[in-house]
Amino acid sequence: MKEHQVKLKILKELSQGGFHSGEELGQALGISRAAVSKHIQGIQQWGVDIFRIQGKGYQLAKPLQLLDESVLKQTLSAPLELIPIIDSTNQYLMDQLPELQSGSVCVSEYQAKGRGRRGRQWVSPFGANLYLSMYWRLDAGMAAAMGLSLVVGVAIVEALESLGIDGVKLKWPNDLYYDDKKLAGILVEMSGQAGGAAHLVIGMGMNLAMSDTVEGIDQPWTSLSHATSKTIDRNQLVIAFIQAWQNALLDYEMMGLTGFVERWNRHDNFVGRQVKLLMGHRDVEGTLRGIDAQGAVLIETDQGVQAFIGGEISLRKV
Repeated sequence: MKEHQVKLKILKELSQGGFHSGEELGQALGISRAAVSKHIQGIQQWGVDIFRIQGKGYQLAKPLQLLDESVLKQTLSAPLELIPIIDSTNQYLMDQLPELQSGSVCVSEYQAKGRGRRGRQWVSPFGANLYLSMYWRLDAGMAAAMGLSLVVGVAIVEALESLGIDGVKLKWPNDLYYDDKKLAGILVEMSGQAGGAAHLVIGMGMNLAMSDTVEGIDQPWTSLSHATSKTIDRNQLVIAFIQAWQNALLDYEMMGLTGFVERWNRHDNFVGRQVKLLMGHRDVEGTLRGIDAQGAVLIETDQGVQAFIGGEISLRKV
């Protein structure tokens, strides 16, 4: 973390807006102009767009609101760590499991090794998105954790609606969509032993205002800024999501998926639409009919409505 302190201080200065000369930044941080230039290059490698004009200095290409740990902790009761630069928020919590209190949260500005479902890379530029993970102890055990990504997805959409952001939809089993493009992904990882509690780490990466030039994404994607004309307050989003997750997980402990099926189906991006389910060497095409009480996706084919769950299943629109 120490090796990033200077870069983070430069970003804090730049986030105030306007131009900042290399000399001004160097004096504020006690380093040379050449060192400032080197740190700027490192910041750009995090995916932050900074430009320089001779005689004026450096400026962010677009406004950047940094997460504020003090603001988050003032509102939230959950134990929370803001680690601006991290390999993976999920992995950080997985490594800390024996010491964590249920409900503990890790938030980051940049993930060097962000990952999605099935080990895929999750592109994680600095400050453009949200990277959030929560640890939850589920005393009912690992078998009871089936469908947890569905519960979290519902909580996210409803939290956005409470902030006046409508139109975000769900894609089974762990994605959020807007305008038929991927907006966010949920990754639930767990550990535990038979007969014991399940230790769950629930992670989410959501695009907020990601540059259109970002590379390494293998499917159509969008950002939350396209879903609303309002200024997106990243700190308030984190607060809303954490509170929504906590409430949804407590509800899930009490009643399982029963209370979430209708809520999911109401927001399902593909209900009533033709889809293809990819299951290894087998494909199933039909009309999507939502999910059932076990969290299985329902596909209507010529053979009737069939339920599919778990495994290497991938949903695609036809």
